[in-house]
Amino acid sequence: MAQLEFEKPILELEAKIVELRNVSGDDHLNIADEITRMTNKVDRLLAQTYGKLTAQQKVQVARHQERPHFVDYVSTIIDDFTPLAGDRYFGEDNALMGGLGRFRGRSCVVMGHEKGSDTESRIKHNFGMARPEGYRKAQRLMHMAEQFQLPVITLVDTAGAYPGVGAEERGQAEAIAKSIETCLRVKTPIVSVVIGEGGSGGAIAIAAADKIYMLEHSIYSVISPEGCASILWRSASHADDAAAALKLTAQDLYELKLIDGIIPEPIGGAHRKREETMDAVAGHIEKALDKLTPWNGEELKKKRHEKFLAMGRAA
Repeated sequence: MAQLEFEKPILELEAKIVELRNVSGDDHLNIADEITRMTNKVDRLLAQTYGKLTAQQKVQVARHQERPHFVDYVSTIIDDFTPLAGDRYFGEDNALMGGLGRFRGRSCVVMGHEKGSDTESRIKHNFGMARPEGYRKAQRLMHMAEQFQLPVITLVDTAGAYPGVGAEERGQAEAIAKSIETCLRVKTPIVSVVIGEGGSGGAIAIAAADKIYMLEHSIYSVISPEGCASILWRSASHADDAAAALKLTAQDLYELKLIDGIIPEPIGGAHRKREETMDAVAGHIEKALDKLTPWNGEELKKKRHEKFLAMGRAA
């Protein structure tokens, strides 16, 4: 497992437990009590550590490479997934994937960012940073969902839209704005979950939804802490201060009424119990869709507009 600095004491204990189990197997020594004691200590440390994470530590957890990614969710909670490619203007973008599938017996359109899990796949998926063609594909899929009266499920996990020259030349800002507009205009339910990192317009482009949820240790922000620190403090070393000031945690955003709910993660984070996390996410999505179904397209659109127009207004 990839190491987080604040997890080192826990990982060291877990390594010792593995060693003891190997010794127990080879030498038939009765050390079960010691293993139990150390396992209980690990559980206590995990609960204590994850119960008081700072904003910057939550950023690290949200970016953990072993958290479930979009392809993991699709393979686990979506049946008969059929990927759909291309924006019908320029080409395909592997950073933002999408297609048709069945979610717990319900036909739907599902889309989300995919960061990749190793060097080869990260390059293929551009580290989850979508280009204009990705957001135009998202628009195409949402319009298709509206045409066939299918709900839309979006899974957000991106550091932000790709800032390359080619992306800007092909209209990155316009593509993101149009994608947000499409989210707000389609007359079909949209449920969005921030499963890791929700970065800037690249995230909100597919997250202007009827119901927005965040995993407990995910983040959602207008800019990364490092980017904010570089601008305000002229040094990325102030990322801790920036993370605290940005109010980017799920708890901050729920308090500000910018999201509809927080999905609890297993003790120790989603990267420790992936299946349990994905099942929890699926449960929240199912409940949200049950509340939104059946739907009246015009009423759904009106409530979605009111929801976002109310954000930021003084009471």
